[in-house]
Amino acid sequence: MTRIVFLGTPGAAIPTLDMLVRDFEIGLVVTRPDRPRGRSARLEPSPVKKRADELGLALCRPSSSRELDALLTEAGPFDLGVVVAFGMILKPEALAVPAQGMLNVHFSLLPRWRGAAPVARALMAGDPMSGVTIIRLDEGLDTGPVVTAQAVDIQNEETAGELTGRLAALGAGLLRNVLPGYVRGDLSAVPQVDDGATYASKLTAADRPLRPTMSRLDTINRIRALSPASAATIDLDGETHKVFRARSHPHHLEPGTLEVVEGLPVVGVFDGGVELVEIQPPGKRVMPGADWVRGRHGRSGSFQ
Repeated sequence: MTRIVFLGTPGAAIPTLDMLVRDFEIGLVVTRPDRPRGRSARLEPSPVKKRADELGLALCRPSSSRELDALLTEAGPFDLGVVVAFGMILKPEALAVPAQGMLNVHFSLLPRWRGAAPVARALMAGDPMSGVTIIRLDEGLDTGPVVTAQAVDIQNEETAGELTGRLAALGAGLLRNVLPGYVRGDLSAVPQVDDGATYASKLTAADRPLRPTMSRLDTINRIRALSPASAATIDLDGETHKVFRARSHPHHLEPGTLEVVEGLPVVGVFDGGVELVEIQPPGKRVMPGADWVRGRHGRSGSFQ
């Protein structure tokens, strides 16, 4: 039976891990170390770590490329590696450990959106389409040859969390379809072109704030792109709120204003109004915009 090393970290990697464990031997699962979460900064294991424990799989959590190389060599040999959103760039030493290389399930239509945040960057840019590409990893950043790919239309108002969930399921199914042929040597990877390549840089705190100078489309796309993992932020009356959903509103407001229109919160950006559909005030739960308005007793305000 084909012996696989699986590398992944977030929940989006779990559908592929679950698929592999049914039909192949998982010799080792590799994920990122526990990270501090929330206000308490308590260390929390990755979703893949939790799932590997449930499945009773051997696991390691290297903190550096050098440690990863050593652990893979010690745990080998492996026939194949499968990588889904692992979160660490693999060095040539690691790529060379599996006899048939490492396949990466990447959540974009390469060469568009190579890099760390392909789903968020696609939504932020207003792309109408996304997809999954399975490549054989090389030393470049998502530049390896393509085994297969499948496109999907991005749905109206779809958030990064929702699109990632669809792509995670699609990627697992796509890999299941091609893996037997790839392992047998019946499928060969096609060199990836560089025409149309774009870079999906890692999300930072600078991506989160919403500004009155932004357009309605850019405002809504940014909110979709950051929901729910990090969430876009908006400064209302001097307090920073998180926004998880929004839509264009026909009511025209001056940029930098907040008004209640038929019981709904609407902020003004440079080309019109944006309704805040789901919002989280500081220290409180996520709530519908209408509930937030009622808590303010319908007051208007400012947006900075």
